[in-house]
Amino acid sequence: MAESLRLATWDAGLSRRGPGLLLSDIDKGDAQVRAAVALIAGVRPDVLLLTGFDWDHDGMALAAFAAALKAAGLGYPHRYAPRPNAGMQSGLDLDGNGRTGEPRDAQGYGRFTGQGGMALLSRLPLRAEAARDFSAFLWADLPGSLIDGAGLAPKVRAAQRLPSTGHWDVPVVLPSGRDLHLLAFAATPPLFDGPEDRNGRRNRDETAFWLRYLDGALPEPPPPAPFAILGDADLDPARGEGRRDALAALLSDPRLHDPQPAGDRGTATAVYGAPLRLDYILPSADLRVTGAAVVWPDGPDEAARRALVWVDISLP
Repeated sequence: MAESLRLATWDAGLSRRGPGLLLSDIDKGDAQVRAAVALIAGVRPDVLLLTGFDWDHDGMALAAFAAALKAAGLGYPHRYAPRPNAGMQSGLDLDGNGRTGEPRDAQGYGRFTGQGGMALLSRLPLRAEAARDFSAFLWADLPGSLIDGAGLAPKVRAAQRLPSTGHWDVPVVLPSGRDLHLLAFAATPPLFDGPEDRNGRRNRDETAFWLRYLDGALPEPPPPAPFAILGDADLDPARGEGRRDALAALLSDPRLHDPQPAGDRGTATAVYGAPLRLDYILPSADLRVTGAAVVWPDGPDEAARRALVWVDISLP
């Protein structure tokens, strides 16, 4: 009998303007938090990657959110959320405006450490000790990167990390005892820069990282199958701004499936002026996809701009 596993990713908009505010909202049963819990409980993923989720040193916000999910009948005893690059100050003037210590001088944009980070929640055990956290990987070290045209000063070029939030390879222990490697990330938007297109270049290379990893072109060996890439590429295959060559190569890579989950707005997972497909789950080609969908939250608030994406896979 085949094992069935539901993977999901969602930018639930669970980020606030200051440290500790998300935990406070979770504790007091904020309406947006309650709506997020209800949507996730309705979909019931076995493994969920939350992007746009504030990180704190003691994992208190994530623990409180997991407790809210458990109260809704959905237990996630296994979690992975190392410190992200979001809000991690570099000590340098990364944006070249003559000042340091600002949100754009962090390794990934953030007003405080961990703002808009990401977290992995799982019903199944995670082999955290075997996980690879590539968050410290330098942009300049990516083969074929576009950093040379980004207009970075030499000190900045030498220190700038590639992941704006994080790139993780986290093994999930399946009921059979096999590992499923989850390759998780959340990229920077290809916007909010100048003619040098620094963010557009970095966004492209954050996706290209997975191609190089699968190719065996990085210091760490590629992950064994089965695996799945999931998260927020912050780039649509055809619409909006951005450099699409790496995303196009990933979506057409024979080592991967693109199930093209769909919902009320087709394959779009975000609405920023126009519907855009920004969030992806791409299982390895040896996995059989048995279902996929995009689920939109109700309501007019900011969180309703992003949809949850899920994919069901069957493991022989």
